[in-house]
Amino acid sequence: MIGVECVARGYLAGSGWHDYQRTGAVCGVALPPGLTEGARLPEPIFTPATKAPRGEHDENIPVASVAGLLGGDTAAELERITLAVYRRGAGLAAGGGIIVADTKIELGYDPQGRLLLADEVLTPDSSRFWPAGEWRPGRPQPSFDKQFVRDWLDSPESGWDRHHSGDPPPELPGWVVERTRDLYIEAYERITGDRWP
Repeated sequence: MIGVECVARGYLAGSGWHDYQRTGAVCGVALPPGLTEGARLPEPIFTPATKAPRGEHDENIPVASVAGLLGGDTAAELERITLAVYRRGAGLAAGGGIIVADTKIELGYDPQGRLLLADEVLTPDSSRFWPAGEWRPGRPQPSFDKQFVRDWLDSPESGWDRHHSGDPPPELPGWVVERTRDLYIEAYERITGDRWP
């Protein structure tokens, strides 16, 4: 496995939004001034991150750091593949009325040295899926992904503060699990046109 999370962003959200607010850029990619949360980017960008150990958070890094770690040719190939996967997935999801705001893929080498996708691809766990009909820049977006879980964990109801506690997150209540499952199924049905069995 390559020790870099390969992220493509077509919209400004999550850690990309926070980076942009601080620096006007995401992973060293300068963006136009005046963008708001949820804004569509002029074109999709490659925004890699470190692959943190389990339980820790990945850190956004500039593309130049990927080149320094893996070499320029490999970094360019990671960027090419990541953006191609994003564009293909965003196009397919658009047919179901879903915006793929961003996605993360992981790649690795097989025994023959071929670079391959090596993990889940374009799922609600690795992507932000927004209902296109409800997209409004300038605010957090409704979603069909794990943002529902993140929002609950950040709420007073969870009783957990990820910034000030070494404690693991609390167990999710049944209603949060059920609602998250419903959102994932809705995304599946919208994108595929099939009913969940």
